[in-house]
Amino acid sequence: MANTPRIPTLTLNDGHLIPQLGYGVFKVPPTDTERAVAEAFEVGYRHIDTAAIYGNEEGVGAAIAASGIPRDELFITTKLWNDRHHDDEPRAAIGESLGKLGLEQVDLYLVHWPTPAKDDYVHAWEKVIELRAAGLARSIGVSNHLVPHLERIVEATGVVPAVNQIELHPAYQQREITEWAASHDVKIESWGPLGQGKYDLFGAAPVAAAAAAHGKTPAQTVLRWHLQKGYVVFPKSVRRERLEENLDVFDFDLTAEEIAAIDAIDPGDGSGRVSAHPDEVN
Repeated sequence: MANTPRIPTLTLNDGHLIPQLGYGVFKVPPTDTERAVAEAFEVGYRHIDTAAIYGNEEGVGAAIAASGIPRDELFITTKLWNDRHHDDEPRAAIGESLGKLGLEQVDLYLVHWPTPAKDDYVHAWEKVIELRAAGLARSIGVSNHLVPHLERIVEATGVVPAVNQIELHPAYQQREITEWAASHDVKIESWGPLGQGKYDLFGAAPVAAAAAAHGKTPAQTVLRWHLQKGYVVFPKSVRRERLEENLDVFDFDLTAEEIAAIDAIDPGDGSGRVSAHPDEVN
């Protein structure tokens, strides 16, 4: 696509660059993943976010192999699942993921959930640090970690995650985590950035008004909000026209007033969460 916009990058705390807009394959059926990722590559995406538990790493790998895109132009993330935290299981797990992806190294490896009831996330983080040292992951981070989890792993290891990937959308902005992240130079990645369709985000007055003002869709408007907040964002779709629409968000800027109005959608009491609480996933 000759007119594909250049996706901006952010600099992680380890010095590596990460594309700010990526394609997430959560809930993309394994049988559909290769086609979907191939189409994402065709329309201009270079950052793919998968996970062992998604069951579709092989499809991502097949699309990478068929794409002909140089490896250094791609940014591939996968994640360590909850039952692989103990002993030396993280090394076995990343080996399996790399085999399915057809890669020697991932660009980012995340501890998927802290699983606090098992109290093994510090060990998992220690092992993931070793995986980076071994060259199996270029950057390392976490997903769904709350501030107490973050503080504990940093205190135990001295290593601050490069990213924390969390549920984040206008009705649920997790400000305690985003403020901690900003103060520790941790990039926030937003999953479920459009609220997974579980509430009428697009009908919210601030979103609808900003979309109309800029001649954009409500989805594009919310993705632009994430980008201007400095988050890495992963919209998901298996339709090519939606893949293209989600990438068409770099030719306008929301005003400070529009951003503040969207910020105000979150009641601040946690009621906007649409998925599982990290303390309850084990």
